[in-house]
Amino acid sequence: MIKDWIDKNLKGDPVIWAIVIALSILSILVVYSATGTLAYKNMEGNTEHYLIRHGFLVILSLVAMWIAHRIDYRYYAKISRFALLISVPLLLFSWLFGTSLNEASRWITIPVIDKTFQPSDLAKLALITQLASMLARRQQNIKDFKESLVPILIWTGLVCGLIAMTDLSTAGLLLITCMILLFIGRVPMKYLIMLSFVGLIAGSIAFSIGQRRETAITRITDFFDPDEIPFQARQSYIAIASGGISGKGPGNSVRRNFLPHSYSDFIFAIIVEEYGIIGAIVVILLYLGLLYRGLLTATKSERAFGGLLSAGLSLALVMQAMVNIGVAVGLLPITGLPMPLVSMGGTSLLFTGLSLGIILSVSRGESDEFGTKKSNDFRKVATAA
Repeated sequence: MIKDWIDKNLKGDPVIWAIVIALSILSILVVYSATGTLAYKNMEGNTEHYLIRHGFLVILSLVAMWIAHRIDYRYYAKISRFALLISVPLLLFSWLFGTSLNEASRWITIPVIDKTFQPSDLAKLALITQLASMLARRQQNIKDFKESLVPILIWTGLVCGLIAMTDLSTAGLLLITCMILLFIGRVPMKYLIMLSFVGLIAGSIAFSIGQRRETAITRITDFFDPDEIPFQARQSYIAIASGGISGKGPGNSVRRNFLPHSYSDFIFAIIVEEYGIIGAIVVILLYLGLLYRGLLTATKSERAFGGLLSAGLSLALVMQAMVNIGVAVGLLPITGLPMPLVSMGGTSLLFTGLSLGIILSVSRGESDEFGTKKSNDFRKVATAA
């Protein structure tokens, strides 16, 4: 009975579904534990407030993932162009007039419901999807600089530059993802070098006039100074060191009371403290499994767009997770990037769900449900996109 329901409603790669559900359950457990201090300060100790809120967002992201995976991925080629056009003015608005938090205005407060929205989440998804679409359509003349590469360079430089005005780490990670995607899409190396220069110019401008210049300088200098360990990093190292092999057990973290943003930026430190090295290895393997299945989906896709789309989104999610882990263990400077699927968040969770739903849509392949009934419509979509 249950198997029949799963086979009917949860299409696509079953391993990806299993990984997402496992990480979602872990997210609820760890965030509930890590928000103890936050609840004490803001909610008079009512930890259930954050449990209910985060649990609702996790369920909402899974719903978004389910809806996205039911839609043929070829529709996203057309939608991404519109989303990209919308994201540029939203990024400008958030930079100039957005809601400020931690000396950066990355958010836009939505009227009436009084909830914040981070335009960079939309921009990342839209850019990767649109790049996959442009590369797929231009495979026959991929070496034509004017026709094929100029639009790609312009969109990548523009979006990454606007994101860098308020979030240098997210912009840098997105640029690296785009370059890998272009490499997979057979773009000549000389154009990849050109893109790196475009990214360097955009990053330099953003570094000069953006909002995070002083913060970025401080974090980089602290990282390379062996005698100056930031408070956040020190508390993260203590949490990881005290976790041991099997950890202190769920809900028994001590460093959550001292570690800032333990429920988002440093969630991995709490995982290691409570679940030990064993828990850390399991989490890393889950993300590597997600990357493997995403790339496997890319190789099995019958269309260039599907393969590039699955590869780009998988790389973006897993690379962000690895950066979050690298920060927690001291391999990278502090960035403020959350761990996808695990960290507490709002729009980031929803867009992560959408990204995974699109990967699952690609993994469904060219079945009769997608390929026969609507083949003419999809030809029009591919031509228009």
